[in-house]
Amino acid sequence: MIDAQKNNEPLDLSYLREMAGDSPEFIIEMIDLFKQQTPAYIEELQSAVAAKDWSRVAASAHKIKPTFTYVGRADAKTYMQWIETSAKEGSDLDRLPAAIQEISAFTEILYVQLDQARSEMQRQL
Repeated sequence: MIDAQKNNEPLDLSYLREMAGDSPEFIIEMIDLFKQQTPAYIEELQSAVAAKDWSRVAASAHKIKPTFTYVGRADAKTYMQWIETSAKEGSDLDRLPAAIQEISAFTEILYVQLDQARSEMQRQL
């Protein structure tokens, strides 16, 4: 489940900072890459759930899962892990459509957080 309280807090980009050697340019590139790739991942998840293609749901969730760690949202990574496991094991399948809708809505909030973080990084250049 997404931690709604974190939706109103600045992102913890410590993981990205460590990976980037605290380079604002690299962090900006990673934010931009996340925002470019994530819509396709979410669309893939939605399509797979609609088709009840659970192996594809699991594979898609697995693919996107680590990216949430990069941008400081371990709660979303954990939720994606639950989606992946549920799809693989065939458990809670009736809950997956709502979970994917929640992730989709969450990414719109996350994009705002990322834009704020990106602006902060731009000021450091």
